[in-house]
Amino acid sequence: MQAFEGIRVLDLTHVLAGPFSTYQLAVLGADVIKIEAPERGDMNREFGPVPALNEAGMGSHFQSQAANKRAMTLNLKSPQGREIFLSLARGADVIVENYRSGAMARMGLGYDDVRAVNPRIIYCSITGFGQTGPKRGHGAFDHVIQAYSGIMMATGHEDGPPIMVGPPVLDYGTGTHAAFAISAALLRRERTGEGQYLDVAMLDAALMLMSAPVLNVALTGNSPERSAWGRDIFGAYGCFETADDLLVVCVVTPEQHARLWTALDRPDLVEDVRGRKLADMPSRRERDERILTDLLKTRTANTWEALLNEAGVPAARVRALDEALGSDQVASRNVQGHIANGRTDTEGLRPAVAAFTCSEDGPALKSVPPLAGEHTADILRDLGYGDAAVDAFERQGVI
Repeated sequence: MQAFEGIRVLDLTHVLAGPFSTYQLAVLGADVIKIEAPERGDMNREFGPVPALNEAGMGSHFQSQAANKRAMTLNLKSPQGREIFLSLARGADVIVENYRSGAMARMGLGYDDVRAVNPRIIYCSITGFGQTGPKRGHGAFDHVIQAYSGIMMATGHEDGPPIMVGPPVLDYGTGTHAAFAISAALLRRERTGEGQYLDVAMLDAALMLMSAPVLNVALTGNSPERSAWGRDIFGAYGCFETADDLLVVCVVTPEQHARLWTALDRPDLVEDVRGRKLADMPSRRERDERILTDLLKTRTANTWEALLNEAGVPAARVRALDEALGSDQVASRNVQGHIANGRTDTEGLRPAVAAFTCSEDGPALKSVPPLAGEHTADILRDLGYGDAAVDAFERQGVI
């Protein structure tokens, strides 16, 4: 039995952070019903590198986090749509929405409205800045939060401008935190019988993803400096040029330094770190960095990666995503799934599934990403509406 089997989630989210949170629940067995407006669904249905999929409302950005979900269309601004949603909410366990702060309440579908018909509901709101503070009503995307949070300012060359992190890591990080919060709330409800409201902010998630820097700023008042090479206070930590490609080496402890210098045939430097403490290592930064910078240029990145890994030193050649996905290491994991009959003209979908495996009943892909409104009629019939009512709703623009 999967962890969330028997849990029903009403998914009122769009773009990335919200849909990713419900996707993580869906791959662990939750019955996730994605609810979209009849006139226009999730904007991500129109995003991706394959124009034909975008035109069909099945863009790859949408499909990357929509498997295992059912989809219905519903006009929440209409009286009938509100009535249908509250009927669904009576039998739901979780509601997740990422409208602007206060939007759901203005439609009469906020936490208090839903709690009145289902006191056990877990209601999760995901926004850029949260439900409190002067920016609670401001919209945001991943890059807006990168700019506001300090992540962008900490990224780039020392003498250059701030640079955005490429992938939308804050969207996915926020979705992960939301899924964790929902999991915790479900466990608490199992113990107390009580539902609750969850306020998840992308800005808060960004700060959580910088936990050590957050504390360091609080202690010293100094923000992190930019370093394109990832150089820290240790000379053997960061990115280096080799005979061909870039190589990242991460050596911190005296023991790691000893393994590094042994692999590089520098017994004098091995002897130098013998009996040292971690606090002694930064004083050797300039010397170590100079030696490594020259030495690593004498061989290829692949050669160094193999040699250093064999010696127990953390190191990796810098790869593009397609090369990482094609590696034997990724193939040995379950992070990338497969849906043979995906809605594409290829052999199917290969979406990321989850960042963990389970010995029993772990994350799994069971159904293709749904077309907009694909399951609307079935869901309404389950609520007791007949075919005539469903047809009427469609004519009236309710669904």
